[in-house]
Amino acid sequence: METTPFWDALPERVREALRRDGTPVVIRQGAFLMREHTRASQVFVLRTGVAKVWVDRDGETAILDVLGPGDIAGEVEAVDGGVRHANVEALTRVEALVLPAARFRGVLDDHPGSAWAVAAVLAERLRDSNELRIAHFPDDPERRLASRLLRLVSRFGSPVKEERPDGPAPAPAAVPDEAGGVQVRIPLTQQDLGRWAGMSRRKVAQILAAEPVRGGLTVARNAIVVRSVDALHRLAGHDTD
Repeated sequence: METTPFWDALPERVREALRRDGTPVVIRQGAFLMREHTRASQVFVLRTGVAKVWVDRDGETAILDVLGPGDIAGEVEAVDGGVRHANVEALTRVEALVLPAARFRGVLDDHPGSAWAVAAVLAERLRDSNELRIAHFPDDPERRLASRLLRLVSRFGSPVKEERPDGPAPAPAAVPDEAGGVQVRIPLTQQDLGRWAGMSRRKVAQILAAEPVRGGLTVARNAIVVRSVDALHRLAGHDTD
């Protein structure tokens, strides 16, 4: 799924207004940008780093999304004034612009049409949520896991450098297809993937060990390596012809 981050969808004049009215902040790895059920009304625009969006339900964690450079957090509360619906936790060191919700709304009001960038974010998240929900009926864990991995590849993937005797070769300019490989350098575990795709860590391990994924994907401590993106598309039920 190809997506355009919120920041990239904005005209330059709106970006400049957000830079002018926002405050640069640095959030250390493991710290929270926002916490569920609080009423703090701030909007964050990530400039660098990665954060995960998650909720706690009776001691069980469910991951809702993974955000990266250009993404926005807190836009729902800025619109409806409600309490935070989820936690947003830094998976890596994060640099962001933070604005009070009222100031954020003021920037959008001052630049007619810029609110469509927020609408596009909400629409994309709704489509993604619907896709995940559909994969539950009938239960299709392979499709759910593949869709989460493809989302990571689309947003955070970079070509794997080919190792040569004299050192790694330069990475190609575009994300490769089945002939190459893609790495996602984010500290997500198999348990995290399961919490995002709605299954246990054991089920994730079973899928990764079975055909057609076996040998084509590695989930390490700080990186995910996908050797065949086409195999993930097939697992997700996409037409790769």
